[in-house]
Amino acid sequence: MTVLKTHSRFIDGPHGQIFIKSWAPNIQTSSIPFLLFHDSLGCVDLWRTFPESLCSASGHPVIAYDRLGFGQSDGHAQSLTLDFIADEAQTTVPVLLKEMKISEFIACGHSVGGAMAVETAARFQECTALITTGAQAFVDKKVTDGVQQAKTAFADEKAITRLMKYHGDKTHWVIDAWTETWLHPAFMSWNLDKALKQVHCPVLALHGEFDEYASEEHPTRIAASRGQFKILPGCGHIPHREAEAAVIAEILLLLRKNR
Repeated sequence: MTVLKTHSRFIDGPHGQIFIKSWAPNIQTSSIPFLLFHDSLGCVDLWRTFPESLCSASGHPVIAYDRLGFGQSDGHAQSLTLDFIADEAQTTVPVLLKEMKISEFIACGHSVGGAMAVETAARFQECTALITTGAQAFVDKKVTDGVQQAKTAFADEKAITRLMKYHGDKTHWVIDAWTETWLHPAFMSWNLDKALKQVHCPVLALHGEFDEYASEEHPTRIAASRGQFKILPGCGHIPHREAEAAVIAEILLLLRKNR
């Protein structure tokens, strides 16, 4: 199966224009789209080949978007608030669902995008399944150590230049939004416990064996009695890029089990 077409557009979000890209399968087996939530440094383009591969393999449409401040979306006028993860589900997602005329969807997120997918699944009964990859469910030493190491690495201007390809003049804001938020003392108590109690759809939590930013306790907590978690051998923090075929195989298995 090959992808028939892609479509890009901008919508008016709560605080600026949001860039959206969608993939439509050649043979559509379901009208329920995957809604992708990117990571702290991510954007639509940094999903690379994953959306198209997922669309082709599953027969489901796939929709990805750049959060405000990232990629091709408008810049963010201020620093992130410490409730930015829940706020994404409360403010941006409803607008996106309305503008894209989405009645049901599968939430799929990477890293902090996985946390946003959890908050979205908790808030919307229209979410028929929840998939996370490398997601954090709380803040622990491994999370903060990983972010601190990344912050140090961005002292190298070459690292910033590489990221500017995707975020342009928003790049410094993107880096600070990640590092300064996750290392903020008041953010240390953040967790997904309340949201997870409100998730009632099937859950798949995928995690790389060598994830640099979160231990195996994170997918264990996300899945709990709601679904299953899978540790992907040989992977780091980006399973959908490091082991794309394995990630898609696990997603297809979830879909088959819950038809």
